[in-house]
Amino acid sequence: QLQFVESGGGLVQPGGSLRLSCVASGFTLDRYVIGWFRQAPGKEHEGVLCTNSRAGTIYYVDSVKGRFTISRDNAKNTVYLQMNRLKPEDTAVYYCAARPIWVTTVQAMCVHADFGSWGQGTQVTVSS
Repeated sequence: QLQFVESGGGLVQPGGSLRLSCVASGFTLDRYVIGWFRQAPGKEHEGVLCTNSRAGTIYYVDSVKGRFTISRDNAKNTVYLQMNRLKPEDTAVYYCAARPIWVTTVQAMCVHADFGSWGQGTQVTVSS
């Protein structure tokens, strides 16, 4: 069973940066599309950034292009989300999730955000 533990969130001023971490278990990262999603209060989950490192493909939601980047450390089974130039509208609970590379694409996984369950997430609050 896929399991994820997100961390690294916090309170940051607009324009600041945070790096989120996601420690995954139950699978190996190199054969999965890995994504970061977020849920703002009263809203549905939104796919932020999804990547398939094996295929060299990546999808960003327009609002984070040029500001967010994703990376992974396969040895540590950890995925990172580097968030720069944060804006108040980035405030949300952030989650990581994954599907095998043979059943999805980066765009489909991020756009549909149709996971039946989510982990604990980590709260990101951007405010002055």
